[in-house]
Amino acid sequence: MTPLLGRVHAAMFARSFAIQGSWNFRTLIGTGFAFVLLPALRAIYRDSPDQLAAAVERHSQIFNSHPYVAGIAVGAVARLEAEHADPDVIDRFKSAVRGSLGGLGDRLVWAGWRPVCALLALGLVFAGAPWWAGAAFFLASYNVGHIALRAWSFRLGLEHGRYVGERLRRSHIAEAQRALAGAGAFALGLVLPMAMSGGLVGARPMPAWVLAAGTAGVLLGLRFGNALRTPVLFALAGFALLGLLIGALR
Repeated sequence: MTPLLGRVHAAMFARSFAIQGSWNFRTLIGTGFAFVLLPALRAIYRDSPDQLAAAVERHSQIFNSHPYVAGIAVGAVARLEAEHADPDVIDRFKSAVRGSLGGLGDRLVWAGWRPVCALLALGLVFAGAPWWAGAAFFLASYNVGHIALRAWSFRLGLEHGRYVGERLRRSHIAEAQRALAGAGAFALGLVLPMAMSGGLVGARPMPAWVLAAGTAGVLLGLRFGNALRTPVLFALAGFALLGLLIGALR
């Protein structure tokens, strides 16, 4: 097995932030996948230019995944290539994981982490914090979470290779998704009455009905949040439209 050095891993992880840079309708993020994998391929096939070219061509074919968890596939494929696994086995592995990784990232990030961060940032603003504090909170919290997810995904793929699917099933991803659904419902129940009261509630005594509605929303969110079929992001969009309507009628 050809060892993959630490600097190779660092180069791959840095490149993973640009995996969507060459997105197209023919290969989706396939060329980006090959771009991220290239440092490992160069280390593995450094004495065989023909094999390197063939490997780059193979990995430039169609592939799709959520960009934040694509590192699971990239890391696993890098390990398979280092173990000189059969190219057909590697292609079957990529075909098997690409759909599940797309759905995993969509539920975990687009329908979970991102709206939770946005709702909490809005809550800060409605509570009286300046707008820039809410924006800074969103950018800091969202990016800390998304970079941590990228790093965890890449390490998981490198460590477990072709068995990464089994290891992923034993992880706490499902619990994290349920926790984010509950947190999103909690934050939505907290922010909605604050917004309907006119926002910036910290500048004056909060009306009793706002406290009551917020408490009810929080409790309902905690109880039924995980059973919601509508993503929190859609609820947030509806709440934003409602706020615009209330503002226009004043």
